[in-house]
Amino acid sequence: MDTHKLRRRGLSRRDIIKTAAAAGTVASVGPFFHVNPAKAAKTLKIIQWSHFVPAYDKWFNNEYTKEWGKKNDTEVIVDNINLALLESRAAAEVSAQKGHDLFFFLLPPSVFEDQVVPMNDVYAECEKKHGKAIDLAIKSTYNPKTKKYFAFSDSFVPDPINYRIDLWGDIGMKPDSWDEIRTGGKKIKDKHKIPVGIGLSAEIDTAVAMRAIMYAFGSHEQDAEGNLTINSPQTLEALKFVKALFEETMTPEVLAWDASSNNRQMLAGRSSLVLNAISITRTGENNKMAIHEKIGLAKAAKGPVRRIGLEHVMDCYVIWKFSENIPGAQKFLVDYIDNFKQAFLASEFYNFPCFAKTVPDLKQLIAKDSKAVPPNKYAVLEDVLDWATNIGYPGYSTAAISDTYQTWLLNTMFAEAATGAETPEDALKRADAKMKAIWAKWKARNLI
Repeated sequence: MDTHKLRRRGLSRRDIIKTAAAAGTVASVGPFFHVNPAKAAKTLKIIQWSHFVPAYDKWFNNEYTKEWGKKNDTEVIVDNINLALLESRAAAEVSAQKGHDLFFFLLPPSVFEDQVVPMNDVYAECEKKHGKAIDLAIKSTYNPKTKKYFAFSDSFVPDPINYRIDLWGDIGMKPDSWDEIRTGGKKIKDKHKIPVGIGLSAEIDTAVAMRAIMYAFGSHEQDAEGNLTINSPQTLEALKFVKALFEETMTPEVLAWDASSNNRQMLAGRSSLVLNAISITRTGENNKMAIHEKIGLAKAAKGPVRRIGLEHVMDCYVIWKFSENIPGAQKFLVDYIDNFKQAFLASEFYNFPCFAKTVPDLKQLIAKDSKAVPPNKYAVLEDVLDWATNIGYPGYSTAAISDTYQTWLLNTMFAEAATGAETPEDALKRADAKMKAIWAKWKARNLI
């Protein structure tokens, strides 16, 4: 039965369901044409990270999901875990073939494509009301090889520069370019004994920061077609720059940082600059810490080739093939996008929309914030899509890209070069060899 033709004739979904039922073909008409799918399932299990802005979890867990559950006769169970445990928990659920109906990731989960329900229909349903998703979301959740959306991204988190206005003002500089960060960071460290705080360890903020530098220097893991391109003069230049940045502006403690270390150091007054989301300033504001007034935000830094950064995290949901409530999970995501402005406000501007039309007054909202000092502190994010890109730029966030990210290969490459454990040339050769094996593995699985 061609439901698209029926719909062109003006038939409603209810009409299509009735017609399909009469023909015995209800099961074939797709996930959004079931009658009250959530009522049959009774429960919807969701796992998410413990948000860096606690107000979001309070709203999502205690308000939004409770209201959605009542409307859909479904008990929604939300489990929150530390962000560092998401990948291992996902692997455990896949191994057991049992777990949550909706699983949330902070980076594109392309390595799990064989285990998930494609999200093509979810995207299509959302696009009917809210227009096409931003390119950042598509590049992060779509596999051009298989033509499948392996995940669904509702939002992304900007990754601006957080810097001490007083310290940078004291030396008469702003951190607008990587050269200025190196030069100014050294001056501040020499004068005030306060270092730049950019991680060089096995954690997500380091992974994002090193890629931001690479892309700004014209270096990439891959080209637009997905071919491995890490071994390049531009990557070597980026490695030498990070080595100088580490030696001149930083301290060895960054070699052991976790994902919240830069937050803690900045709020403790022990870093002159970090790359992070607005969780730093929001924590300072919400906890009434005086230092938040000294922390400014800036766009991603310019490099020799371009001004570019990454999203701080890319919020991605998957529905496992073994989920016990696939239709309910799909409906939840569609309804969530319908209500995304609530999520944006509950996150205190942390979660930016992947469907821009869901927050049409975003620029006006961030231009004047009641907690920020000055009130327009967050206005710097209004053009974030002009300088934020996806992991794997200029290509897609493929399984090979995700595998490289999750095994911290680039983090290790930069740390080895920065500390002198390896020459920049040898660190690059080691990373290239390991990445060649990763690319070969995923090509053999026909996912790239």
